[in-house]
Amino acid sequence: MDRRSLIFVIGLTIALFFVNQWFSKDNTVQQQQKHVPKKIDSLQDEFQPPMDTLAMPALRQSANEELFVLKNDYQMVVFSNVGGAIAEINLPFQTKENTKSFVRPIHIDRLFEKEYSFDDHFPSFPYYINDGTGVKKVEDTALGGYYPLLRRTLFKSKDLQDYKSPSRLYALRVYNEATGVDSKIYTLKRLEKNLIEFELIEADRKINKVFSFPAHPDDAPYILEVTIRVDGDGRGMWLTSGVPEVELISDNPAPALSYRITKSNNKGAVESISLPKDCTVSTSIYPDWVCSSNGFFGLILDPITDIPPGYRVCKISGTEDPTRLSIIDPVYTPYPSEKYPGYEFQLPMRAQTLNLRYYAGPLEGDILKKVDQAYFDPASGYNPDYIAALSYQGWFTFISEPFAKFLFILMNLFYQVTSSWGISIILLTVALRIMLYPLNAWSIKSTIRMQEIAPKVSAIQEKFKKDPKRAQQEIMNLYREKGVNPLSGCFPLLIQLPFLIGMFDLLKSTFELRGASFIPGWIDNLTAPDVLFSWDFPLFFFGTDFHLLPFLLGGVMWAQQRFSATAPKDKSLMTDQQKQQRMMGNIMTIVFTVMFYHFPSGLNIYWLSSMALGILQQWMMTRKMMKKA
Repeated sequence: MDRRSLIFVIGLTIALFFVNQWFSKDNTVQQQQKHVPKKIDSLQDEFQPPMDTLAMPALRQSANEELFVLKNDYQMVVFSNVGGAIAEINLPFQTKENTKSFVRPIHIDRLFEKEYSFDDHFPSFPYYINDGTGVKKVEDTALGGYYPLLRRTLFKSKDLQDYKSPSRLYALRVYNEATGVDSKIYTLKRLEKNLIEFELIEADRKINKVFSFPAHPDDAPYILEVTIRVDGDGRGMWLTSGVPEVELISDNPAPALSYRITKSNNKGAVESISLPKDCTVSTSIYPDWVCSSNGFFGLILDPITDIPPGYRVCKISGTEDPTRLSIIDPVYTPYPSEKYPGYEFQLPMRAQTLNLRYYAGPLEGDILKKVDQAYFDPASGYNPDYIAALSYQGWFTFISEPFAKFLFILMNLFYQVTSSWGISIILLTVALRIMLYPLNAWSIKSTIRMQEIAPKVSAIQEKFKKDPKRAQQEIMNLYREKGVNPLSGCFPLLIQLPFLIGMFDLLKSTFELRGASFIPGWIDNLTAPDVLFSWDFPLFFFGTDFHLLPFLLGGVMWAQQRFSATAPKDKSLMTDQQKQQRMMGNIMTIVFTVMFYHFPSGLNIYWLSSMALGILQQWMMTRKMMKKA
């Protein structure tokens, strides 16, 4: 290998290594100290029997703040009388007892329940609920069993300060721009099993807010129906969406903002919004709905009643409203809060009665289609079109989205047969190999012909070793005569590259694969790296988890290159070009192992299966051609 090529390959390897490190986080854990229980204040007078003290974490609620819960098989919605708004939205995990839920726990959820249980109570504080027999006080909050969709109060170790989620960032909070974002205490008017009502009376306005679950929540899961009536001064009023919790996809957050509009031809279109550095304001757009998502989950704010045009979306600093990841391992701080900002939509309001729907749940196709069907009006043709909130995340989405959609159709078809997403990915790889068989076969044939003429290439190089230009010319003539292409070995990789990128974006954006297990205890989440075993002390590059699939991938890639090599086994008989090819192959094996180390296990399974099938195809074709020869 000449010096320039060697320097280039080494530089490429180092660059890819540090790029991978930049976008990856070490998954470290450390046992934390639990908080000491304290008391809370009492409920409002109309519902208050004499109160006992409640077991509470050390962090107290705001003065006069009370929490109230509406709960069904899909959601635990926690309301606060501060702002008459939503403080928490917790989605129950799918269990044997609750088969209706679509949310599966993943590694981070199990980590919190085991190592950070003081921050894994739902709700964060004691609350009041009407179970159908009357309003009751619940002292013991549930440990684990829920996914927190909204950023919320955090309880940290003794070495760090606790964090109380600011009420100004609660979801569905109405505030007046002129008076700032001060918190108003609403009066609780009703608390029923599936409905809650708040009221605020000020000198110049009156606000009434009613929240309820649909009459048939199985037909419209994860939906909250809301009516807000503003009487009096409605100037400068805004309604907030809430700030979604962070979801890590390949160790990176994936926030996305979008809105739907109806064009002049009555067709809907969804537009993406670039993540703002501060606040972005639009005053001319009439959005049908707005959506703030974190990759797998989304908040859709859908005003049914006409509201003033425009919207506002603001960046919320990670230090102002930190993600729950920030409390993990305060010694090494693998997820510093400042690196994970949040984003909040705000819709303008006025003095009116506003009806709206609030979807807070998984961005999954079948669920969104079910909700669309529940609110479809055949008389007018109205369809909320929440399914349009699905989007593929990635740098090359404009290229990969068609491939990702095609791959998902095939993969979903195989899942209907196998009931295993892992096996479906392998079958998908087989299907792609069959479809690309002619192109791969052409490349393999060219590689075999290269092996056949390798001795002649060596003879030419030896004959004209004092005249490199003449040697190169004679070799090219030989290639043309035999109909071979020395670059043909690159074509299988180039052919599969769009599918590889599409598969990567598919794994980043498909809720069905989140928490989908393939081999329990090893591959428990196809959208995250596999974990063979873990340790406590973080190591450079590896972190605290060992991922086996990337090393298996590297081994298969090395075997594939050895199997398809055109060079003789005796290194002394190799030409300079053959030595260079072998060196490049070894380095690229290392590069791919490093690149794929923090990639989702589903992507590793896809690429590993593809290379194994490539070796099988090459072996079969080599054997067939040798027989003919």
